[in-house]
Amino acid sequence: MIDGPALAVRPLVNEDIEMLGEFLANLSSDTREFSTFDTYDEVMAKELCDAINKYDKLRLVVESDQETVGLLEFSFGLPGGDLTRFKEAGYELTEERDCRFGITLSDKYQDLGLGGKLMPIIKDVAKKFGKERIILWGGVFESNKRAVHYYEKHGFKRVTTSSDDDGKVRVDIDPEYKKRPLGLR
Repeated sequence: MIDGPALAVRPLVNEDIEMLGEFLANLSSDTREFSTFDTYDEVMAKELCDAINKYDKLRLVVESDQETVGLLEFSFGLPGGDLTRFKEAGYELTEERDCRFGITLSDKYQDLGLGGKLMPIIKDVAKKFGKERIILWGGVFESNKRAVHYYEKHGFKRVTTSSDDDGKVRVDIDPEYKKRPLGLR
């Protein structure tokens, strides 16, 4: 469990570029392997901050004592590839009902229970935006055993598997499985 200073979750703001850049730069190669950022530096942080209020995204930072320890990303638009994959698995996703999310935690905050403490916040944010279901942003790499375990522990079930251009296997996982409302009880 997490001991130490209190953590806060708040919306990403333009003034976060430097802090977010440090957060990204300090992610280990192991964490980066399972992430999808184009770069891990202040350039990427600026791109994320420049996108505030411009797209269908909501990004929240998790911080402690002026240090970014996590990034929660929500997307309220559903790309065609997601719609197709899930339809083939028996799901009809809609932008009115469904959203995508992703989570990145700094290495020193992994495996301490923070993800579990953030899941109710993730579900609450989705509900406040009128969403009934959450899917993972791009799925999760099957080789990322910790993440697969985390999602399964929180009620997510495997629904489809696909390979990306690099041959990495991604698993689409959702809570509650099949046609029931997903994870927002």
